[in-house]
Amino acid sequence: MLERYSRPAMRELWTLENKFRVWLEVELAVTKGWADMGEVPMDACEEIHAKADFDLDRILEIEETTKHDVIAFLTSVEEKVGPSSRYIHLGCTSSDIVDTANGVLLTRAADIIAEGISRILDVLKSMAHEHKGLLCMGRTHGIHAEPTTYGLKFTGFYAEFKRHQERFEAARENIRVGKLSGAVGTFAHLSPELEERACAILGLKADPHSTQIIQRDRYAQFFTSLAMLAGGIERLGLELRHLQRTEVLEVEEGFSKGQKGSSAMPHKKNPISAENLCGLARLVRSNSVAAMENQALWHERDISHSSVERMIMPDTTALIDYMLHRLCGVLERLVVKEDNIQRNLMGSFGLFYSQRVLNKLIATGLRRQAAYEMVQKVAMRCWEGRVQFEDEIRKDAEVNKHLAANDLDEAFDPSYYKRYEDVVFSRVFEGEYHE
Repeated sequence: MLERYSRPAMRELWTLENKFRVWLEVELAVTKGWADMGEVPMDACEEIHAKADFDLDRILEIEETTKHDVIAFLTSVEEKVGPSSRYIHLGCTSSDIVDTANGVLLTRAADIIAEGISRILDVLKSMAHEHKGLLCMGRTHGIHAEPTTYGLKFTGFYAEFKRHQERFEAARENIRVGKLSGAVGTFAHLSPELEERACAILGLKADPHSTQIIQRDRYAQFFTSLAMLAGGIERLGLELRHLQRTEVLEVEEGFSKGQKGSSAMPHKKNPISAENLCGLARLVRSNSVAAMENQALWHERDISHSSVERMIMPDTTALIDYMLHRLCGVLERLVVKEDNIQRNLMGSFGLFYSQRVLNKLIATGLRRQAAYEMVQKVAMRCWEGRVQFEDEIRKDAEVNKHLAANDLDEAFDPSYYKRYEDVVFSRVFEGEYHE
């Protein structure tokens, strides 16, 4: 999964080499904290920082015997450092290093993902302003309802992705913690001061209370925020898929020179990117369930969460990063077909004006149900006869008893449906929009 979907920055973050590199960052931060507190000789600390390194192949070789990756890692580092290595890992347990390193890795992954969310917001904002005022058919249950605008469509997605951004920022902050509290979290061989010093070096906060591990509700929040983000990507992808159906064809994914849509049918141009994004969202959601399953562990810790996280941490962050940037590419190359939008708008014979006529009749004093039945009778004639609603309304004797020609002119004014578009833009973009 990681190799197929991750972009370079995310792929490099989750390599085995980099995992051990971050473990080493944690060990060095602990050693520096001890030295600053006078518990480790400063000259030994300086020597450790100068010599500390590891050999990846050697770690893997040692692990074949120890069956313990942290011990294998420490052994390889010891071979590089020499006698001063006795001060490395002083008072620590494996989870101190692994969980604190996870805090560093997930925070760095979050920074990469945050860039993708910002890019999506920029694209959606641009598209909202570009297509402001472009009247189109709104659909409920997949059926023609009343007009909206493409500007409002994209504004709505922008507003949603702002919420995803806010949720993700909160989850990132919640995951930006480390723990150096020892075997069951009592600081028996460490100290809260050491924990705070080392975490500060790493750009983390000290978890106020940990057992042998950082509690996995933090991880659950992080991965469920990504699942919700994936759901937002899927919702937008699903919208694009529906709008690309042959019978609708209001938008079209960019189709590059030489691209093929089908091995059998040369005419095909399929919404493959939007479909891929909808499919990948399912994986991100399933991984979030695994993260929630990891919350309940035995007593101060067990290890059932570890195997899960080795998979979902790189895979989920890589998938989300990929999905964000692929969606941006789709939107940046999206073809909006205004002629088809106009065709579809009037494709249901102007029946979307029915509520305008209904409200005009109610305003004359008619009871609502009587007015509703009057308009519905005309609307059904239009469905069955495939004739224009405006024409039928204007010649309907019952309607004309109550509404004058100027009333009907107002009822059939399409600009009515975008009269508050500016207000929505102002709300969503917080006063950024100007004519």
